[in-house]
Amino acid sequence: MQDLLDIIFNFWTGLAIISLVLLKTSVKFVPQNRAYVTERFGKYSKTMTAGLNFILPFIEQVAYDRSLKEQAFDVPSQSAITKDNIGLTVDGVLYMKVLDPYKASYGIENYVFAVTQLAQTTMRSEIGKLDLDKTFEERESLNSSIVSSINEAAEPWGVQVLRYEIKDITPPRSVLEAMERQMKAERDKRATILESEGQRQSAINVAEGDKQAKVLAAEADKAEQILRAEGEAEAIKKVAEAKASAIETIGKTAVTPEGQKAIQLDLATLAIQAKQEIAKESTVVLMDGQKSEAGQTVAEAIAIVAAMNKSEAFRSDKQQG
Repeated sequence: MQDLLDIIFNFWTGLAIISLVLLKTSVKFVPQNRAYVTERFGKYSKTMTAGLNFILPFIEQVAYDRSLKEQAFDVPSQSAITKDNIGLTVDGVLYMKVLDPYKASYGIENYVFAVTQLAQTTMRSEIGKLDLDKTFEERESLNSSIVSSINEAAEPWGVQVLRYEIKDITPPRSVLEAMERQMKAERDKRATILESEGQRQSAINVAEGDKQAKVLAAEADKAEQILRAEGEAEAIKKVAEAKASAIETIGKTAVTPEGQKAIQLDLATLAIQAKQEIAKESTVVLMDGQKSEAGQTVAEAIAIVAAMNKSEAFRSDKQQG
């Protein structure tokens, strides 16, 4: 009886162990961004994506494990010849990802090696279409052309090239030295041009400054002359107005008896002064035989004034009329 119980216990124990083993081998947990390609009796069965998956133990097995992430691969350095027959050494970086795990597994033996070789040949072909200067200037378009050519050829392999970046382009030593001399000459040329442009602009600025200064000076002189002329005109006007006012005042006063007396006195004074001046400047003096004394001179002046009063031209009533 005990032996029978041991046999039953061993049976169920073994069955449990076998079940656990079968369960472990049949359950597959696929990580994110990965794909498992399974085969059944050596033939493609299915592609398991991320999550919980099951396979038939001993019948199906995981043949390929493919990463669906973007991957970067170095493209080894290689020689290339430009359109103008200059040898270059070029290397780059290739970025690609698997789009179809089935094609990447059964379409080609090693898609990484194949794409890398294709990138090298395509790079040589594209560089051969360009001159040396263009390979440096049009690196972006060169990268795009290489990506387009690789994707066209790699479509049956289930992979896609996302980017291709040229890391370094190394020309021969002699070409580098020639390029350095050319760059130095170009820099010297630009420096000379900039210096001449600076001198030209400086001369223009100086000339413009002189011109502006002369214009401003002329305008200032013109304004000064105008102001001076206006001031002189105003002064002349004021003097004329003052004289006119004085003449008007004298005229109004002259018609009065007091004014007549003042005029007579002024004329007498002027006559006396005139006679004295003639006596001083002339060496010949006409005399009437009488003594030329101050009293006599005054008497003559009074006689002249009296004669003027008798004259019609000096009558006050005529002036008033």
